[in-house]
Amino acid sequence: MSVINFARKEISFKIVYYGPAMSGKTTNLRFIYSSLPGKVKGNFTTIATETERTLFFDFLPLELGMIKGFKIRLSLYTVPGQYIYKLTRKSVLRDTDGLIFVADSQQSKVEENIKSFNDMVENLQEFGENIENIPLVLQYNKRDLNPILPVYEMERLLNKEGKYQHYEAIAINGTGVIASLKAITKLVVSKI
Repeated sequence: MSVINFARKEISFKIVYYGPAMSGKTTNLRFIYSSLPGKVKGNFTTIATETERTLFFDFLPLELGMIKGFKIRLSLYTVPGQYIYKLTRKSVLRDTDGLIFVADSQQSKVEENIKSFNDMVENLQEFGENIENIPLVLQYNKRDLNPILPVYEMERLLNKEGKYQHYEAIAINGTGVIASLKAITKLVVSKI
């Protein structure tokens, strides 16, 4: 939920990158962090295991300029995709203003994508939130690997009614990363 600080003339939004393990959530944040000038980004905080998987979350605060005299600040988080960290995913998801669901485009990851998407919806419901009321962008990542599902198949699985914007991505080289971030930022800011 956005936080408006009138004293500091600042509006803060929380955006969460959600998706199955190893889908590219942390890679998205690393690319964003490396692409931005130092004056607009805070520290990149990560907690990872020996295999480089996010254990708890990644956090990256960004300042995006001003709207109507208020400084806009984004806090970007990722959730751990591993099933055993369900409670941590739920905690990070609480009070989110927007979501980027990072799906792994590989054919072998269909079930993991669906399970993770459903997990996201269920966790939101436990907080009394409805996925229909939260800005969401779908990112179909790892489009450079083979074999991958065609976009129309990804849409059929995750965006049946075509409600959500989607972006093809190769997070490791930044393709689609900034476009996804811009899209969710627009959606989130337009809600205030």
